[in-house]
Amino acid sequence: VCHQQPKFLRSPLRSDARFDTQQVVLITPAPAAVIPREQWGGKYEFLLSCMGYCVGLANVWRFPYLCYRNGGGVFLIPYFIMLFVTGVPLFLMELSLGQYGAAGPITVWKCCPLLKGIGIGMLCVSTLVCLYYNVIIAWTFYYLGSSFQSPLPWSCDAPANVGLCGNGTARNSSTGEGLSPTEKFWNERVLGVAYSEGLHDPGPVRWPLALCLLAAWIIIFLCILKGIRSSGKVVYVTATFPYLVLIVLIIRGATLEGSLQGIAFYLTPDWSRLANAQVWNDAASQVFYSLGIGVGGLLSMASYNKFDNNVIRDTLIITGGNCCTSFFAGFAIFSILGHMAWKKGVPVGEVADSGPGLAFVAYPEALALLPGSAFWSILFFLMLFMLGIDTLFGNMEGITAAVLDEFPHLRTNTLHKSLFLGALCFSFYLMGLLLVTNGGIYWFTLIDSFSTSFGLIIITLFMCIGISFFYGINQFCQDIIDMVCPCPAWCLKVLVYFKACWVFFTPFLLLVS
Repeated sequence: VCHQQPKFLRSPLRSDARFDTQQVVLITPAPAAVIPREQWGGKYEFLLSCMGYCVGLANVWRFPYLCYRNGGGVFLIPYFIMLFVTGVPLFLMELSLGQYGAAGPITVWKCCPLLKGIGIGMLCVSTLVCLYYNVIIAWTFYYLGSSFQSPLPWSCDAPANVGLCGNGTARNSSTGEGLSPTEKFWNERVLGVAYSEGLHDPGPVRWPLALCLLAAWIIIFLCILKGIRSSGKVVYVTATFPYLVLIVLIIRGATLEGSLQGIAFYLTPDWSRLANAQVWNDAASQVFYSLGIGVGGLLSMASYNKFDNNVIRDTLIITGGNCCTSFFAGFAIFSILGHMAWKKGVPVGEVADSGPGLAFVAYPEALALLPGSAFWSILFFLMLFMLGIDTLFGNMEGITAAVLDEFPHLRTNTLHKSLFLGALCFSFYLMGLLLVTNGGIYWFTLIDSFSTSFGLIIITLFMCIGISFFYGINQFCQDIIDMVCPCPAWCLKVLVYFKACWVFFTPFLLLVS
């Protein structure tokens, strides 16, 4: 039977049912009032929302810096292996689980209560990610506000940078000697890291960043307060606009002197790095980070789908689009790194710090080279803001859906829901103040390293094993067929591949990574 109600949501037959020779009469108590769950306004809203959630800052910030840290082109090999063997299968598993159960990351495990701890783990990781992810949005706010100055404060045309632009010597990030204008602006004006000695010396809060962080959390609060029906309309702009800006940056980067040197570094593999376990671990964490696997956002957004939505088709479209975006964003940033290396006379691998600020050094330098640089800078950081908001909305949706499903009366009481969401966002803001101190970047890197690598791998490993061997892999595949039914022949063939991954290949790669 196609499009059945999920088995673990059906009301069981009572033992006191009375039977008649002519008809069957089922005597059941009056059902409890069911609080209606929101649904997407259309299938394209869900598709674009997932694209906006997945295609985020990880594509234009984290992927290039991991390539840079792990030897350039060689990183693409473990990345694509991890994508097709772990990323896509786990993406389908999480979407299917959310759509079939129509519940958040904790309540959905009523299908197998033994695995409820996975939902709690998702909630913990999502909390850590939301804590520091909005700090990146605060950085983009700061750059966006600075972009209204002419000339740009990180360009060679700024009076304060006249003495820096002729300096091609190697830089010292701790003293600031030999820094380019973009690096000096990032390290001293934005982060203040030059005034901190490490984790033990956070220093005072940088109040311009603190105000940017507050503005970011206010916007997030307003987004999640309105719900998915309102945010689903916004993604028609926020999910498509970034591609226009990336295309412009790729074209401009290709015209710069030395850009081919950077592209060669991006595409040429250093085969010796494949033996390094850290490269594989970074590839796995990047796949999870960019696709949003294991934090509950995908599961929560899929729970608002109609039961008969083709989840397999959506998985292939979203993961393919996300992968292509990451790959092409690499061309934009490495062409700029090649130009920076040419100007400084150093190898590409030594041209900039391979930290999370790489995109906040290389991209602003690219923007400063464009005619009408202030205009393009505003567009670019507005794009980063849109990417970040889409992704953080998905992460926050995972947290709020988990709580609201456990306490459903909050959905019907607008005042209580508003107070809960306001308290949640304000708590995140207070905790995030540590990350906008002079030494905040050290804490940022610490949380990033431990929340998006080992934690996500452990959660997805247990999710994969739990669904495959406790809930039952055959039952889970049948659930997907029930949703996609009538299931096209190609869906059945693809499902065979996913089934093999869920049982054998995905758990194995997660264990060894």
